[in-house]
Amino acid sequence: MKRIILLLFAICSLAQAEIVDTFQFHSPEAQQRAIALAKTLRCPQCQNQNLVESNAAVAYDLRLEVYQMVNQGKSNDEIIAIMTDRFGNFVRYDPPFTTNTYLLWLLPLFGVILALVCSGFYLYKRKQTRHLSAQQQQQLQAFLQQQDHHD
Repeated sequence: MKRIILLLFAICSLAQAEIVDTFQFHSPEAQQRAIALAKTLRCPQCQNQNLVESNAAVAYDLRLEVYQMVNQGKSNDEIIAIMTDRFGNFVRYDPPFTTNTYLLWLLPLFGVILALVCSGFYLYKRKQTRHLSAQQQQQLQAFLQQQDHHD
């Protein structure tokens, strides 16, 4: 029984193991640039995690690709273009303004404008409500009293 429990603990500890990056860079500047670039790219498998934060195997592979391309001397724009060609604009946290992404950029603006217009319309209508004259208030009170007596 002890062996089974020990085996279960060993299996569980392996499930918690993390992938460690051991990539060797040409210079500390290249390492900083590669890490900063990997932080701007989204993991295709995870939700809202960049390549550095994600522990997914695909993120590890893409991180290594980014590191290799930085070591090869490719520019950030070239690397982003390669990743975008493979995974689409989803891989970018800051997608460009194109015909495919215009809703992504303009919908929040339209939402704010709509909220302001609705608020303005509501305040305008609220201001336009008429106040009853003294005679109208007396007539209303008399009517309400009549209704109370009938009930």
